[in-house]
Amino acid sequence: MSAESPSDGASPQARFGAEMRRLREAARLSQSALASRLGCTQTQVSRIEQALRTPQPEQAEILDRLFGLSDKEYFVGLYKRITSNPGGPRWFMGWLDEIEPRATVLRSWDPLLVPGLLQTEAYARYLLAREPRVTPQVVDERLQARLQRRSILDRSDPPLLLVLIDEGVLRRLIGGPDVMHEQLGYLLEVAERSNVTVQIVDPGCVTGLIGAFMIAELSGGEPSAIHADSAAEGLVSATPELVSSIWNRYESIRSWAYPEHVSLNMIKEVMAQWI
Repeated sequence: MSAESPSDGASPQARFGAEMRRLREAARLSQSALASRLGCTQTQVSRIEQALRTPQPEQAEILDRLFGLSDKEYFVGLYKRITSNPGGPRWFMGWLDEIEPRATVLRSWDPLLVPGLLQTEAYARYLLAREPRVTPQVVDERLQARLQRRSILDRSDPPLLLVLIDEGVLRRLIGGPDVMHEQLGYLLEVAERSNVTVQIVDPGCVTGLIGAFMIAELSGGEPSAIHADSAAEGLVSATPELVSSIWNRYESIRSWAYPEHVSLNMIKEVMAQWI
């Protein structure tokens, strides 16, 4: 999908970025020049055009005025579609829509929970239902979006998935013993796939306590991208320096991981304790 001609199936975020770039270039504006109009940096304009950053509502209004689209509210409409997506927080939508589906390799680390991509319905529902001020409808919508993510593993050309999980995750009670028993069983089931590797990390590793993250290697020579969680708002980025920093952290954490066969035996042992 080119920025100049987004496909009909492009996400609202991808279409917003592609149209912003197309109209900017047609008006012979540099990214820096547009950034000054939008009140942001050239890097932020670049990330919006690549669907790696969610625009602000006032930026959508400025773009409509700048390109004579105020009567149609074109960019405002796209912004509303972006922010109405029930799949998760705004910052995460670029990852879900544009990066994860195109990844050839996904590397994941989580010090606290089973990664969302490998969560069972019961495990995920328990977590989502305990988000502050969330309604049952939103829980159901986000749950379906989270479970839908797993479909990338069922493709004819699934990505290579390399998962690192802190040992404490296996013993952290989420939803009750039955939920944990099912969740660890699902981990073992997924780990049987040739494209999935699950390794448990020794709890003595402190390098990864800063938080969960994923690294995506993209096809077609595109740069890798990362997403990192935080208590407030996470981050999606393809900035080389940041990708390199997260990659180095991943490798440091991996050096603390038990071999795959040892890790799977650990999961089996803890799973038996949850009966």
